[in-house]
Amino acid sequence: MAKGALTVEVVGRYRVSPPPNTVPPTSLPLTFFDIPWLFFSPTQPLFFFDYPFPSSHFLSTTLPPLIHSLSLTLQNFFPFAATLVSPPLIIYKKPDFVSLLVAQSNADFFHLSSNNQRCVNDFYPLLPPLPSEEQEDIPLLAAQVTVFSNAGICIGFSYHNVVADGRTFNSFIKTWASLFRDPSSFSSSSSSLLPFYDRTVIKDSYGLQSIFLNHWRRSGGSSQRMVIGVSESESDSVSAMVRATFLMCPADMEKIKQWIVGRCKAKNMAQPPRLSPSNLTCAFVWVCLIKSHEKVHGKLIGKNPSYFGFNAGCLTRLGYPVPNTYFGNCIGFARTTATQSELCGEDGIIVAANAIGNRVKDLDEAVLEGAENWISDWGVFYGPGTDPHVMVSGSPKLDFYKTDFGWGRARKIEEISIDNANGNAVWFTQSRDVKGGIEVGLALAKAKMDAFACFFTQLPH
Repeated sequence: MAKGALTVEVVGRYRVSPPPNTVPPTSLPLTFFDIPWLFFSPTQPLFFFDYPFPSSHFLSTTLPPLIHSLSLTLQNFFPFAATLVSPPLIIYKKPDFVSLLVAQSNADFFHLSSNNQRCVNDFYPLLPPLPSEEQEDIPLLAAQVTVFSNAGICIGFSYHNVVADGRTFNSFIKTWASLFRDPSSFSSSSSSLLPFYDRTVIKDSYGLQSIFLNHWRRSGGSSQRMVIGVSESESDSVSAMVRATFLMCPADMEKIKQWIVGRCKAKNMAQPPRLSPSNLTCAFVWVCLIKSHEKVHGKLIGKNPSYFGFNAGCLTRLGYPVPNTYFGNCIGFARTTATQSELCGEDGIIVAANAIGNRVKDLDEAVLEGAENWISDWGVFYGPGTDPHVMVSGSPKLDFYKTDFGWGRARKIEEISIDNANGNAVWFTQSRDVKGGIEVGLALAKAKMDAFACFFTQLPH
């Protein structure tokens, strides 16, 4: 990946493990929810916090308890300090650790943590490296804290989704923040809130584990095949991309919904199912991206499909109970489709809402129907070419902005791994400042980003 203009100076390297003798050697098998993530690159969230103190204050006063509280957190979330080994398994053993880098930068913290267009290269130095070369044991999590003196802090992570989904990671970082604010909360933590590790709670009624493992082994089954990232030949095009965040407010969602309902009544059309805030946002963003692609690349071929992919929460859809604190993955993959010309037409939002709503309806009825195709369905979003497909990661149901280390809520959260999807990926998270709002994060070529910004402001009326 190309180097960015922003530079950081590493001032400390730490190996953080759970407190001594608190976690015995442990192995965790992968369930069928975990195995597909062997094929994909790590998730890379960045959390920006206001911190109006000099770097020296951070290093002398804040860093020691930050390391200590991370160690305490890993006692209960030990798989983040574990490694991935063949055949594959998650193994924790002494002296496994989480790599923590501490760095400082004189870059413009407030520019980086804004919603405006910013060069994608400026964010890569804020990410910790997570080795994925050929080796027997692959670390699953690394962290980096970058201090912008008298301005703020960025806490960046790289973690392989094979160890946990966003729900589990959300619990991990909130526990770390809580223990940093008050280390005594560790001893008073309710056992009902601690991670649940019994993998037998996930029932493999469709034989998906065997199907996915065979798929992985046919692909090579080795560490160099485990990630799909940006190749050296693609790095120049990625470097030309910009990152920006857009806000979908509840009033905007309601306006889109009422337009859909009114249009369907006027044309005697069936109303799309499941017009939830998230589905309405998905439909609108899908259409805006397809129109942006057409504006930049020329008229689309009408009958060609545009795929729309998203993660589907399975915790409440499996037909049997899974604890909310289950540690690991419990999300599936869903994909729907519409023709490019339909999406660009005057009723494109209705077409998109129908496709998404009907797919969600199917998931509610049988979430694992067709799950044997998850891996191949995913591939279209990461393959070569410039096909206008769209994949949503993240979830507005996760309240990441409530993470508070004592410096206040995060000023901004970014997800950097969407850069790897050839401009096809979108990241959703709950809005920081608008109740019920959804933040839409994108990384696109500048011309396409400019076009998207234009279409996004044109709500249907």
